[in-house]
Amino acid sequence: MSRASDGAGRARGRAAVRTPGGLSLRVDGRALVVGLLLAGVALLMSVLLVGTGDFPIPAVDVLKTLAGQGDAGQEFIVNELRLPRVLVGLLVGASLGLGGALFQSISRNPLGSPDVLGLGQGSVAGALIVIVLMSGSAEQVTVGALVGGLATGAAIYLLAWKRGVHGYRLVLVGIGVSAVVTAVNGYLLTRADIVDAARAVVWMTGSLSGRGWDQVWPLLVLCAILVPLILAHARGLRMLEMGDDVAYALGVRVERVRLVLMLAAVLLVAGATAAAGPVAFVALTAPQLARRLTRSPGPNLVPSLCMGAALLVSADWVSQRLFGSDQLPVGVVTGVLGGGYLLWLLVTERKAGRI
Repeated sequence: MSRASDGAGRARGRAAVRTPGGLSLRVDGRALVVGLLLAGVALLMSVLLVGTGDFPIPAVDVLKTLAGQGDAGQEFIVNELRLPRVLVGLLVGASLGLGGALFQSISRNPLGSPDVLGLGQGSVAGALIVIVLMSGSAEQVTVGALVGGLATGAAIYLLAWKRGVHGYRLVLVGIGVSAVVTAVNGYLLTRADIVDAARAVVWMTGSLSGRGWDQVWPLLVLCAILVPLILAHARGLRMLEMGDDVAYALGVRVERVRLVLMLAAVLLVAGATAAAGPVAFVALTAPQLARRLTRSPGPNLVPSLCMGAALLVSADWVSQRLFGSDQLPVGVVTGVLGGGYLLWLLVTERKAGRI
């Protein structure tokens, strides 16, 4: 198929929708279908995950309990023990998927993800400082992780700034910052006593174990604020992918849009890491897989969000089914799968001559 016919096919897959307020929106039909299917997969896996554990509950009974028709024991297990954990998984996965899509789009690089840029390591540093030096509570560790991620994101942005922030410079600076922060984390672990070191290592694996409503509400509020803000800047982000000069010519305030979206992405990733620890590679793989399914250029924000949620709850379900409840943290599963995907991506990019 020629490029012209391929472009015509993609154009036929999009439709213009006019809202009651007079706004005209372009909808990619395939991307919309993929997003809905991924959202359905995420919800299906969530129901299965709620029913998985030391006390298995059939999916039908899970749905009845969520509808308020279960017995007292099932309501306690579902609503108090398992539902908050699953909601944290959905929100963390969605935040990582959307944050990864933003970073990859801004850097115009498939490797421009928070895992490579070191934002996760920055959050780890903040948490380790609280654990090792302050012996802080779980709430203080969460705040420390959030502050550490924000500080690392600010450092990367400032160091990468030179008449603007460009893709490869952002990635290279992020790799350098990640190496420095990783060394700091190693030093902090050597300073910790055995109890704090064990506590830190457990947190650093990335896990949904023991997560409750205290983690759900802050992350839900964060997503409720940031997701509409990001979607409102989706057009500007799409223009940025064509280059700063083209974006300027099309009326996009390039640096303002880039700064707002990078700040939103850092907040999403830092918030997700604060809630569940550094869950590896979801932010890298979710946007890539979403783009391959939609076959659509651009950031694919909503499909990436849904893919991240589906990936994380699916990985947690796999870990519980294969190894038992809370025996294997979900971060280990995503690390193994994501590491394999990263190797495949590097080989593919090298064969294509892009790296």
